Amino acid sequence: MLYESETVELKQSLTDDISKEIVAFANTDGGTIYIGVTNDGTEVGLSDVDSCYTRLTNIVRDAIVPDVTMFVRYELMDNKLIKISISGGSAKPYYLKKNGIKPSGVYVRQGTSSAPATWDQIRNFIKLSDGDSFENMRCLLQELTFHQASEEFAACGIPFSAEKYTALGLQDPEKGLYTNLALLLSDQCMHTIKIAVFDDAANTVFLDRKEFSGSIFKQLHEAYDYLALNNRTRSIINGLYRTDSMDYPKEAIREALLNAIIHRDYSFSGSIIININEKHMEFISLGGLLPGLSTEDIMSGISQPRNPKLAQIFFRLKHVEAYGTGIRRIFSLYSVASPKPEIAVSNNTFRITLSNRNATDRSATISTVEEKMSVMNTVAKKITPQMREVLNFLSERGSISEEELLVLLKVRRTRAYLVGRQMSEMGLVDIVGRGKDKKYVLHKVADAK
Repeated sequence: MLYESETVELKQSLTDDISKEIVAFANTDGGTIYIGVTNDGTEVGLSDVDSCYTRLTNIVRDAIVPDVTMFVRYELMDNKLIKISISGGSAKPYYLKKNGIKPSGVYVRQGTSSAPATWDQIRNFIKLSDGDSFENMRCLLQELTFHQASEEFAACGIPFSAEKYTALGLQDPEKGLYTNLALLLSDQCMHTIKIAVFDDAANTVFLDRKEFSGSIFKQLHEAYDYLALNNRTRSIINGLYRTDSMDYPKEAIREALLNAIIHRDYSFSGSIIININEKHMEFISLGGLLPGLSTEDIMSGISQPRNPKLAQIFFRLKHVEAYGTGIRRIFSLYSVASPKPEIAVSNNTFRITLSNRNATDRSATISTVEEKMSVMNTVAKKITPQMREVLNFLSERGSISEEELLVLLKVRRTRAYLVGRQMSEMGLVDIVGRGKDKKYVLHKVADAK
């Protein structure tokens, strides 16, 4: 007499939910299913064993992902029963193709029943099968789109298509499933950047706060634009001449932001935090230093990326020049300013703090006529014909919207965005507003305090 147990399942007839039972056994320690036996162990047999067998093999082949067929064996018994022997699989979690990698698709064996797996169980399955590298693990969400990533790659003239996903690390070469790296680049990325502006050095009184979501490329651009809006330009009058100085070097902001995005530990669900007040701007990302590295190593330019494939993508897109140079570049930008940037590391966080140069030390500003003219000449050499066209428009109209910029330059949105961003970084224009209300105006210098 047969009885149901943790490793035995009885089915009077074949139904489509047999796939759920096979998934459950494959995700645990294996088991056996008998078709043609009632729950109380009575052997009633099947009226058409051959037809049932054909249907069964089709279900196992088509309804379960990844391919579990190598762990399933069938036996047609003399008493018109079908015996299915399932071994524990090596590519867990197995799941119902129609439901995906989530509790409604992933089942485990519990006692005499097959129960939905918890999210923690699913993550642990993936970790055990794919290793401990977050960016290489199979993504829990498989319905991804890459509109922002496509624009980012196109802007750099780099091909980006489904044929490139495996080479970039966005898809598992064996199973064809999206990885967590794909999730980060996708429009469905669930990690965010939070920026808060405070009215006091203790960061207790909010002036403004923003949260940026979507593809990390989208977050990169939007967060950088917002930080630029909070990077004021001050003036120092020296006789007949006025010298402009920004609170923070633009390049330092860029490097600190990129460092937070590329090197954070995405296995944590928290956000990158950026705090701004009158004295400093601090970037806090999750994940301390990798084992074997020290703060002194980082300062020396030694780099061991936590997310090497993500770092390689940013390198290919020319967002970073070389591994290990970002932190050193930040400190070099403060070579004549005080206080210097600070790095603080805990077991789970990495923080870099940039001081407001105008609130602490004005010695880094340009003070001579010769230096002033040198900077002006350098900027003038970098102004492209498209930029001159925008400047001429602004001198007549005062401001230009995103849509007007597209028409004026006769270019696509991505190119117009890049022109506007470059002009902002060069100090030629200021960005006012966000989204549909975003406009570019001629750069205005704030009065000295």
